[in-house]
Amino acid sequence: MFTVLTRQPCEQAGLKALSRTPAIVALVFLLLSVVVLVTITVIQIHQKEVLPPGLKYGIVFDAGSSRTTLYVYQWPAEKENNTGVVNQTFECKVKGPGISSYGGNPQDAPKGFNDCMQKVKGQIPAHLHGSTRIYLGATAGMRLLRLQNETAANEVLASIQNYFKSQPFDFRDAQIISGQEEGIYGWITANYLMGNFLEKNLWHMWVHPNGVETTGALDLGGASTQISFSTGEKVGLNTSDIMKVSLYGYVYTVYTHSFQCYGRNEAEKRFLAILLQNSPMKTHLINPCYPRNYTTTFTGDHIFGSFCTADLRPGSYKPSAIITFEGTGDPSLCREKVASLFDFDACHDQEVCSFDGVYQPKVKGPFVAFAGFYYTARAMNLSGSFSLNTFNSSTWDFCSQSWSQLPQLLPMFDEVYARSYCFSAHYIYHLLVNGYKFTKETWPQIHFKKEVGNSSIAWSLGYMLSLTNQIPAESPLIRLPLKPSAFRCTVAFFSVVTLLCLAFLVYLCVSSRNQRRAQQAFTHAVDSA
Repeated sequence: MFTVLTRQPCEQAGLKALSRTPAIVALVFLLLSVVVLVTITVIQIHQKEVLPPGLKYGIVFDAGSSRTTLYVYQWPAEKENNTGVVNQTFECKVKGPGISSYGGNPQDAPKGFNDCMQKVKGQIPAHLHGSTRIYLGATAGMRLLRLQNETAANEVLASIQNYFKSQPFDFRDAQIISGQEEGIYGWITANYLMGNFLEKNLWHMWVHPNGVETTGALDLGGASTQISFSTGEKVGLNTSDIMKVSLYGYVYTVYTHSFQCYGRNEAEKRFLAILLQNSPMKTHLINPCYPRNYTTTFTGDHIFGSFCTADLRPGSYKPSAIITFEGTGDPSLCREKVASLFDFDACHDQEVCSFDGVYQPKVKGPFVAFAGFYYTARAMNLSGSFSLNTFNSSTWDFCSQSWSQLPQLLPMFDEVYARSYCFSAHYIYHLLVNGYKFTKETWPQIHFKKEVGNSSIAWSLGYMLSLTNQIPAESPLIRLPLKPSAFRCTVAFFSVVTLLCLAFLVYLCVSSRNQRRAQQAFTHAVDSA
């Protein structure tokens, strides 16, 4: 018995040493596995890289009364407050006149599109052609054609729709937009390009600028003209000309009105018709707005074939009749005669009225004047902002020039435009001063501009911005540190290691407990003996 008792401590020490080593190794592996599992999970969740989902494109055809212009717009597929941050990337002027001139042969309306469409295919990645939407918006020219001949207007649009069905892009619609839509989209474009809706902060994130005043928009087209500006919350009347516009999470109250037949081209036709109406001579007339020593002829249909001049047709009207106009270059008489295009008396000296009895709140804040406003000011050698006196002085100087002097004054000489710039300048004066009620003090707040940056100021960009509210945003792509399959395999491996280590440690614990019980039983038996 003595021998057994003296050898027992040595055997117990050996057993403990042998059992402790595997337990330590298993515990180390267990801890390492847990650390690895926690680490890769945290990294996978918090260190993921969010990638932009790419770019989206949109194409808008601005089908004006005198010509059609194509614009390509691009924006991130993940939108900002449900409105895309849109940039103009391409512009193409379609060959030929406006689509409204094809009322007699609607099948020819889209033929001029081919050249621009071929160029667009190279501007947009081929794999995005199918997802790039095309819209065509027709303005006052088509609005007038629809009033004259609704069937012809519908056939022109149908011909265009058939044309786009053969194109690789996602054609959505060809429609005639209202004058009010044209005005509000122009207002959106002007303010967007000037940064009044969004700006980048120090962290290069898009935010809404604080305390920035919106800009009014003045658009002069060929068949209509639009005025749009923010009125704030307080307006004098509950009128359809007051609209609520929601962009980038903010709501704006905007007055907008479109004057049909007051575009530059249609206004000049009405002016010629009034001259003819008030002249005893019906075949040879004096036009004080045409340059001195300039003579031109028009057919009766050119002047009276428009919806805007139909009520001015003389009783002896003949579409094929030849009418000669001789210019005298008389700026004072031109200004006096042009005033007859407006009915200023219909407002009865009301402050909240422009002309023809149309309601208009008092103009306030800065304005941008584009399209026909800009081109006329440029012909007067003016741009940006300037005083009313400067505008009048430049107008008088230009209108006093003879026809032979104009090629030296105009950077791009075109007879159709050159002969009419004097009329356009006086027309703009009456429209802005006597119509919209700009004064000597507020006139310098008008900025005559064609574009901001590389983007043209036109209703089409505002149209695209509005449409992006309806185009679904794409989810951003997430690039993880480990691919999902590699992450799953890694988690599975270390989970198995963790479970095996736990199982082994439980086994060692149970074995150690059984050994102690057996040893205690043996000791108790020896002591009893």
